[in-house]
Amino acid sequence: MTTTNQPILALAVGNTRTRFGILRGPDVSDARSLPNSDVNAIAEQASALAASAAAGSAIIASVNAPIADQLESRLDLAEVYRLGRDLPIPLAHSLDDASTLGQDRALNALAAFAKVKQACAIIDAGTAITIDFIDGQGTFHGGIIAPGLSLMLNSLHHHTHALPKLDPANPDPARGPFGKDTRHAMLLGVRNAAIGLARHTIETFAEKYEAYPQIIATGGDAQTLFANDELIEHIVPDLQLLGIAEACRLALDHEADQNAADDAD
Repeated sequence: MTTTNQPILALAVGNTRTRFGILRGPDVSDARSLPNSDVNAIAEQASALAASAAAGSAIIASVNAPIADQLESRLDLAEVYRLGRDLPIPLAHSLDDASTLGQDRALNALAAFAKVKQACAIIDAGTAITIDFIDGQGTFHGGIIAPGLSLMLNSLHHHTHALPKLDPANPDPARGPFGKDTRHAMLLGVRNAAIGLARHTIETFAEKYEAYPQIIATGGDAQTLFANDELIEHIVPDLQLLGIAEACRLALDHEADQNAADDAD
């Protein structure tokens, strides 16, 4: 890959869903998500999207290697790159062991810092809820990992006798804060757990950093949890895809610098 001027298909393979869209420089367009249960559908729709945008290459980020491997072999494109294998994710960090850091969290961090250029916290509300902190120099300091809304609801259903299986949804605010039936109580419970987790975690980050960071939310449940929440400055649905664009830009800038240094020698 030698330029970001041409459109590129970007795919972020998650635990349960894959989101993909077209990168044009730092921008993402035509983004959509499909469940990982149908890899053929993802490959077909992603390949068709690439063809319609005249994108000849794809970049895959993944926290789910088996699905990513299948997609890589089924995409109908001339060039398919994998982050971490073909392209690095150049993220400064203070972790004890960065080898276990998921690409989703690293890419969210790159994109968030590129967006705000100051200390920020990222809440990614998906299959898991992750909350991470990046300081004012763009260094990733880590964060927390907790169950997402679906995991909490599924756990309640599978580990009790009578609680029903539910999909995440906002409880009706007109019904108030007291669960009026089992479904209402469960939806209130997992929502309050997630929001309370976010607020407490951000407070501990701010105490440690001695300043309040900007807060960015992303992930499939971000709107459900944080729409109109005064805690959140930005909800960015495609933060991870924007992170792929940023990783690509940084890699190409590094390549250009290396070429310039070689020419100078």
